[in-house]
Amino acid sequence: MSDLKSKILGGLYGQAMGDAWGMPAYFTIDQTWQAYGGWITEFLPGPADHPVHFGLPPGRITDDSEQAFSLAQAFIRHGGVSLEAAVEAIISWYDRVGGDSSPYVGPSTRRGVQALKRGEDPRQTGNWGDTNGAPMRISPVGLLHPGDPMGAIEDAATVSMPTHNTGVAVAGACAVAAAIAVGMLPGATLDAMIAAGMMGAEIGARKGRPWLGPSVARRIRMAVDIARGPGDALARLRELYDVVGTSLSVPETVGSAFGVLAMAQGDPKQTAIYAANLSGDADTVGAIACAMAGAFSGIEAFDQSILDTLEADDVTASYNIRALADGLLALVEGR
Repeated sequence: MSDLKSKILGGLYGQAMGDAWGMPAYFTIDQTWQAYGGWITEFLPGPADHPVHFGLPPGRITDDSEQAFSLAQAFIRHGGVSLEAAVEAIISWYDRVGGDSSPYVGPSTRRGVQALKRGEDPRQTGNWGDTNGAPMRISPVGLLHPGDPMGAIEDAATVSMPTHNTGVAVAGACAVAAAIAVGMLPGATLDAMIAAGMMGAEIGARKGRPWLGPSVARRIRMAVDIARGPGDALARLRELYDVVGTSLSVPETVGSAFGVLAMAQGDPKQTAIYAANLSGDADTVGAIACAMAGAFSGIEAFDQSILDTLEADDVTASYNIRALADGLLALVEGR
């Protein structure tokens, strides 16, 4: 297997793994820790008292990965990234899950899709979208730009536009896409990925509609400093939770994703464990962080049992991750 294909597979499976691993986590670290008696070290079902993910089976992905994979499918059909492909992908996913009544649709995505369905201009429909839907689904854009963070930034801004066209949301998407693009390089380092992420955040913030909110780049730096600071792993996770945050806010989600990536030194499984126990919007933090870790480490870093569990789930299987990887690879090689 080529190094490039390995990294594309790693990014896609990492997205799914981090999403499904974080799915059963509760909203606070203490809730999660008490419920499971320590670290979440395997795929677990959504607990019966979870406010969103109750009843989901172990290894089930959520909207984070479904939207990412829908984007990948659309890019392959359209022969590359475009605004039209992004609109098609998001509406297709929304309709498939019954978006008007689904609890898995975020506020910005629902607002944007409903505006799109009214026939409004996709360059304007995302002008109020400021939550973390843009960065959570952007990984395929980074995978399509190995070694080209500037190209990834441009395409991430385009893909974010229909539902999340505010500066803070675009900053988060561009940070993740740029980091993955750099992580695709042979011999990539985590420090290079983090630097690319901060650069992407700075550039992306100027591409979206001016919006209130803290600097995504500064939150990334803060999170990485905490992750690499003193204290045991749980203490550092608590610091990330309390200082950086894990809500639907883009600076929180993206900052913490880079934090757990750095804590785990790029190992996909350890990144998933840290993201899940960080709690809050753990499936989104995990999806972003593990997509980066997978692109950095390649598919060889994944236990076969993890891949088997993901592939055995009907929802993940319906997207055929290996076929997506082949399609994205063909697009890259066809340039």
